[in-house]
Amino acid sequence: MTSLIAPETTAPPRTPDGRAAPKRGRALELQGFRGLAALSTVVFHVWQQYYTYDAAGSHPPVDNPYVGALLSLEVIDLFFVMSAYLLTLSYARAAIDGEEGAVRPGRVFLFRRAIRILPLYFLAVLVVWSTRNPTLPGDWRDLVEHLTFTHVFDRERIFYTLGPSWSLSLEVAFYLVLVALGPLAVRACRKLRTRRARVALCASGCAVLFAVPLVWISCARYAYDVPHTDWPVYFGPQARFGGFAAGMALAVLLTALGDDRGRLRARWATALSAAALAGLLTLSYRSAPENFAHTFYHPLASVLWCALLYATLHIRRDARERVRWHGVLKARWVTAVGLISYSLYIWHEPVMLLLGRSGLLPSSQAGFPVAVLVVVLVALAAGTASYWLVEYPAGLLGKAKDARGRERDYYPKP
Repeated sequence: MTSLIAPETTAPPRTPDGRAAPKRGRALELQGFRGLAALSTVVFHVWQQYYTYDAAGSHPPVDNPYVGALLSLEVIDLFFVMSAYLLTLSYARAAIDGEEGAVRPGRVFLFRRAIRILPLYFLAVLVVWSTRNPTLPGDWRDLVEHLTFTHVFDRERIFYTLGPSWSLSLEVAFYLVLVALGPLAVRACRKLRTRRARVALCASGCAVLFAVPLVWISCARYAYDVPHTDWPVYFGPQARFGGFAAGMALAVLLTALGDDRGRLRARWATALSAAALAGLLTLSYRSAPENFAHTFYHPLASVLWCALLYATLHIRRDARERVRWHGVLKARWVTAVGLISYSLYIWHEPVMLLLGRSGLLPSSQAGFPVAVLVVVLVALAAGTASYWLVEYPAGLLGKAKDARGRERDYYPKP
């Protein structure tokens, strides 16, 4: 075959924050993924909070390795994969199928990402930092690093103020890489005559971006024996970019396949989903400090999350209703959590710590289930309020500019 399918003739619709919009059903499923991943993150951090340490070592709150593998499953790579997939779609369509109108100018892309990420993030950083630094100057370096997304490179302060916010530093780095490399890929693909060559070029670029963190991690662990507690080495973009590269590759793959090729039947989608989830749980179960599963957990997890997303997004239309997994992802309560997932992600740790300091959480490990319930409920309430009071109004700023980045004139002269 010399090509996969004929290119589409119209540019796809877009979401309010500038992403190339998936079709409605798939958008709901992705929102469901975000909801489940956000809830899993909350449970995971409560799990970490209830670990105890003594001379005999560390002790998890639930002394069952299989339950522990499920509760401690890290899902941050799913966020990276989904973000990269959605944001790369327009570049992939422009590069492979020549949909030039699918790509917004870089300044528009960055403007829309900024209004999506920054208002809530800056507010949360300032609120939490001020409560923990009541007298000035306080730890001003921590504040500066968080406001500039450079705390991910500080071994001491990487988890200060907002612990989970280290991942936003990687998100911002990805935005800058995508804005730099996306247009270059589009221009390079214009010079290639065949669609297969354009697909190969884009896929090769994704492979290189995935391989670089693998080389970095391998050298750090096996050549220089850097311990896993040297956080910037293993949490920085040079080590964690593989998740974004996997999401970019998924966007290239689905663009190359188009609407018809490679769609899975219900039984194959179910089998692939089950295999991906089993692989993720096995990784979590086998992971122990400094072993192979721990060292390469995140690159391997990224590949498995891609497989799960492929089995969810690219199945036959008549199979969607027969796959129960889709019903879970599109459940109203799951998509509702997905809607507020960013606010939930930002606020759940400060909520958990505040509840703990106020004596509103059980102090013993036996109270872990109660703690999970309390933190989830309070964090959901805080996340809902944050979404409607901060996120949603900030998102309306996107209407200030048109698709080409020009200021909208709401009061044109007659």
